Amino acid sequence: MSPRIAKIKDAIETMHHCTALHVASEPVIELFDGEVAWDGVVETFELGGHPKAKRCHAWSYEEGGETQYVTILELPPVDSAESAVKVAIAAHSSPQK
Repeated sequence: MSPRIAKIKDAIETMHHCTALHVASEPVIELFDGEVAWDGVVETFELGGHPKAKRCHAWSYEEGGETQYVTILELPPVDSAESAVKVAIAAHSSPQK
């Protein structure tokens, strides 16, 4: 397991209080209005001990010189790496209250 995937695994286990087993890496490109809104690799993990989700899709990115982690549980409407990216983009672009 690469150091990047190991750190994502640790982030999932810390955030969601369960175990995570890496099962796949999938490149995802998400377009919005003909422009690339997101382009990266989504890591998929099987979860153990989570009360609701069996899988989690996650990735990391750099912001302000620090690594940030995004972890999206596979719960409706999320059913794939692509839908996890769409949910994350929608959540990030929603106005904060």
